[in-house]
Amino acid sequence: MTWTVTPEHFGSPEATLLRRDYYDEVASRYWGRPATTEEIDDGLKDDGVGLLATPTGEFLVGRYEGEPASCAGLLLVDAATAELTRVFVRPGFRSTGGGGALLAGIESAARAYGVRRIRLDTRDDLVEARGLYAKHGYRQVPAFNQGPYAEHWLAKEL
Repeated sequence: MTWTVTPEHFGSPEATLLRRDYYDEVASRYWGRPATTEEIDDGLKDDGVGLLATPTGEFLVGRYEGEPASCAGLLLVDAATAELTRVFVRPGFRSTGGGGALLAGIESAARAYGVRRIRLDTRDDLVEARGLYAKHGYRQVPAFNQGPYAEHWLAKEL
């Protein structure tokens, strides 16, 4: 079974569904209950996803045997730094190598932009994500933002 990871416009039908699934999961975990359709819609409204396209970033979709199953965004911060965002692997595809394939794709895209460092923030409850990042060389760094959901800050030198 194989994964492919390619750039895709964040507004394509498949990318849009992946972004909705991502927001549904992170919001539901945060609130400790299923997110409503209205809450998902509200969370996706004006969320800055428009920056995840050239020249300010990129959005990647991962496919497992051709089926859309993961996504991630890369946002350029400056000439040397980018942020990793919206990393998501659908639950049915976890533990199949999709997270690692997604990170490799993001890191390749970052290098193509000339980026030398990728950073991200995440929450306490996203333990699987933190484990994935640690496994792939992301290390704790001092806080670089004060986002309401930022509880851990990580970075990796490319």
